[in-house]
Amino acid sequence: MPIDADDLEPAKKKVEPLNLDTLSIAELEAYIGRLSAEIERAKAKIAAKQAHRNAAGSIFGSKS
Repeated sequence: MPIDADDLEPAKKKVEPLNLDTLSIAELEAYIGRLSAEIERAKAKIAAKQAHRNAAGSIFGSKS
């Protein structure tokens, strides 16, 4: 039985936008805090991946 390439890729969930109209000021501030933390987590992952790529590039040469 052949393997379908779609079966190999994990399904990405579409994130639905939060209805901001129903949130209080405190809830909006908490939401911003969670988003800021997630942004920082993503930035740290980007930095780690760039460092990994740069290390590999210094060993094997850059393919840019």
